[in-house]
Amino acid sequence: MVMPQVSYWSAAAVRALPFDGKRYETVHGELLVTPAPAGFHQPLVTRLMLAIGGYLQAGGVEGMLTSPADIIYGEDTLVQPDLLVCDPEEFFRSGNWEDVKVLHLAIEILSPSSLRADRFTKRRVYQEQHVPTYWVVDPDNRQVEVWTPEAIFPRVEGESLTWRHPEIEAECRIDLAMLFAR
Repeated sequence: MVMPQVSYWSAAAVRALPFDGKRYETVHGELLVTPAPAGFHQPLVTRLMLAIGGYLQAGGVEGMLTSPADIIYGEDTLVQPDLLVCDPEEFFRSGNWEDVKVLHLAIEILSPSSLRADRFTKRRVYQEQHVPTYWVVDPDNRQVEVWTPEAIFPRVEGESLTWRHPEIEAECRIDLAMLFAR
């Protein structure tokens, strides 16, 4: 496949690319390309999805979604968090990713090919968009960076994570030893 020589990428241009198994995103016009995840990435996605999904279900709330998910924040910014919790009415009403603007939680699981984009480029987008909680899951170091919109540095968790959906009184607790168990 011959890719056009584009130095500034719009969300529309990224969405027009043919499917080739890679993840394409653009942040403020910068194209981010990562291969399909390998190794421990997918088991971590599944474990987090089950833990958070169970918490949401027990609280009578929906909104857990997984990538691919084209979250568009303007003409030049399209990101695909590995996992996200949003207000599902926005998505279910139309079925269009363009309608999902409010994320309660965004999660990225680090891979060697996504390290810079997840920790720096995409993190800044989530902060700019006031996503209340952004988790950067680091399987190699068995820890999670917890970012908030105002944070200059993350809070690093090595034992457990807690998170609360705004419509649920109880907290979701995730034991990191269990999450990272192989």
